[in-house]
Amino acid sequence: MRKIPISFLFILFSLFNINQEIKSNEILIPDSADIIVAKDGSGQFTTVQEAINAVPDFRKNKTIIYIKNGIYTEKVTVPPTKQSIILVGEDVFKTIIAYSDWAQKQNAFGENIGTSGSASVFVYGNDFYATNITFQNTAGPVGQAVAVWVGAEKAIFYNCRFLGNQDTLYTHSENSRQYYKNCYIEGTTDFIFGWSTAVFEECEIHCLKDSYITAASTSPNSEYGYLFYKCKITAEPEVSKVYLGRPWRNTAKTVYRECELGSFILPQGWHNWSKPEAEKTAFYAEYKNSGPGAKTAERVKWSKQLTDKQAEEWTVENVLKGNDNWIPEIYKIKK
Repeated sequence: MRKIPISFLFILFSLFNINQEIKSNEILIPDSADIIVAKDGSGQFTTVQEAINAVPDFRKNKTIIYIKNGIYTEKVTVPPTKQSIILVGEDVFKTIIAYSDWAQKQNAFGENIGTSGSASVFVYGNDFYATNITFQNTAGPVGQAVAVWVGAEKAIFYNCRFLGNQDTLYTHSENSRQYYKNCYIEGTTDFIFGWSTAVFEECEIHCLKDSYITAASTSPNSEYGYLFYKCKITAEPEVSKVYLGRPWRNTAKTVYRECELGSFILPQGWHNWSKPEAEKTAFYAEYKNSGPGAKTAERVKWSKQLTDKQAEEWTVENVLKGNDNWIPEIYKIKK
């Protein structure tokens, strides 16, 4: 009997483990919390920023900050020195961090604060985790107004909501891997945008107006960009003309895999941002999507439908693993 080569068995084993489960653990709240934030004074702090400031710089252990229900109207920054912070909200619909800045708003020097400066929340510290929290920019339809700016490496958002209009979620750093699981993200023009490698799994992406969902600015050196996996793309009733994305940088990469696309998705699917040269370098692709917006007959010719072989590369694990084989860890909250 002919022996099967070990190399073949290894490849076969790898294929069976392409979709290995994301790790999970439990956090007992409030018992496990290191810090409690409560607007009514029942915790150590009444603001989220005070709690973050209290975390020792470069602390090696994880710091769990439990945020009780309330609207926290503050501009929050998680600096690079505050690493492995876990923000746990009491209720995703009732624990809200909100602020009202926008790109054209002027600072004390009479200068526009810009798109980045408009963010309600800035996340620089690596190994960041947030769950059961609504992040909101309340400025309204006034141009760019970011809810969350994320530049951290290995950032995870689980069961969170991102509310805004134009430029809601800024995945900022090209050296950042980000994982969004079971989240709700809404907005208008380019409301998910930036340089980072990011996976959106089982999220609802909600379009408030006729617009563009993504504006990836993927670096030429990045193997992956955005992956939307098993997401539901929804819209307000009056919305009828939405593009899946357009390339902020000409080397943008965005894939929608096994997503449900509503009828408001335009037949052509993608836009070149009036940059014909981007059609040669952007990587825009789909795989086994469903719904009335998933018809591919009239898609722009420069977009792609992944083959089964190509789809093996665009999995949650492959996109996020990097050089260190990172697998995100999801914390289940137990009360």
